[in-house]
Amino acid sequence: MVVDYLSPVSDSLCDEIKHLHSQSIGKSIKIHSVKNGLPDLNHAKLAIIGVQEGRLAVNNETTGEGLDIIRKEFYQLYQGNWTSSVVDLGNINQGAEVSDTYFALIEVLRFLLKRNIIPIIIGGEHDLTYANYRAYDLLEQMVNLAVVDHKFDLGVISGEINSQSYLSKIIMEQPNNLFNYSNIGYQSYFVPQDEIDLLDSMYFDSIRLGEAKKIENVEPLLRDADIVSIDLSVVRQSDAPANQNATPNGFYGDEICAVARYAGISDKVTSFGIYEYNPIFDRNNQTAQLIAQMIWYFIEGVNFRANDYPFGLKENYQKYIVPVEDEDLIFFKSIKSGRWWFEININENNNIKRKSLIPCTYQEYVNATNQEIPERWYKTIRKII
Repeated sequence: MVVDYLSPVSDSLCDEIKHLHSQSIGKSIKIHSVKNGLPDLNHAKLAIIGVQEGRLAVNNETTGEGLDIIRKEFYQLYQGNWTSSVVDLGNINQGAEVSDTYFALIEVLRFLLKRNIIPIIIGGEHDLTYANYRAYDLLEQMVNLAVVDHKFDLGVISGEINSQSYLSKIIMEQPNNLFNYSNIGYQSYFVPQDEIDLLDSMYFDSIRLGEAKKIENVEPLLRDADIVSIDLSVVRQSDAPANQNATPNGFYGDEICAVARYAGISDKVTSFGIYEYNPIFDRNNQTAQLIAQMIWYFIEGVNFRANDYPFGLKENYQKYIVPVEDEDLIFFKSIKSGRWWFEININENNNIKRKSLIPCTYQEYVNATNQEIPERWYKTIRKII
């Protein structure tokens, strides 16, 4: 049973909840405790899971500890005008081997995904993203992965997996269910040119930090993602010091919260993770507070989902046909949310049975009217032929 992989939230933290404000999150969510056991999941929409694993975290080995510090900061926040029920399932402890921790996380995530419960993973080393990805194997679907990180974590193709090499394992290992990978916020001086060329050759997406700070550039990638994974090293050290790989540049705290909110707003995102929190390097719980607020914004986004993707009723969309070169590009605009998509005609015999609507920006539509085919359109076509 899934409860076998989960340890309850500490008694001391549960006792502190008694003294919180009646409208605080700690008073409203259901928590896995020693006294009450695993909460009822029948009406749960989101589930928090901590993962106490940091043995493969490069230069950040004590990540995965101090997760109750994050919880304490999160419980103290006031909930928004939310209708979605949130539960805290406690922690997955370190297994005898890291592979055992992976196995436990995969089993817990599969259990939740099959019940349409969105897991929020806090931990722990960034290679846990690999376990998150593998949890989708039995769902028999292709997966879009969006990673918010200051570099690509490709590592050496033939090397062992760790927090800075897990992406190679995702790309190379069978079964390969990865349709698209997007890196959001990379910094060029941390990424070898051959890695950039490799991702380009695979028609994957990558957005440098400067461009990623413009949320309109990031939103379509988040809207098309199934998994969103955030490495705290993408946040500047002054805003999130609890990471030994933190650097002077990166997202500001409010910017990474905006990314978390847009991940939540995405109708397609079904799992969300924040990794590489290392309490040894925190200052006055500053990073724990930021993670708590990122979780808050993700939940806020889920509660404001427009539910206009995949396609709803045709009368809820405006259709635009734009002749470009020898192609008629077809765009759709949601009347409900104002968001844009373009249509890709996928061969019925193609074994990649993806939705034919690809999220895009209004600017990409404008560019098409000026006879400029969106790069996203080219990349999608090349991946499916």
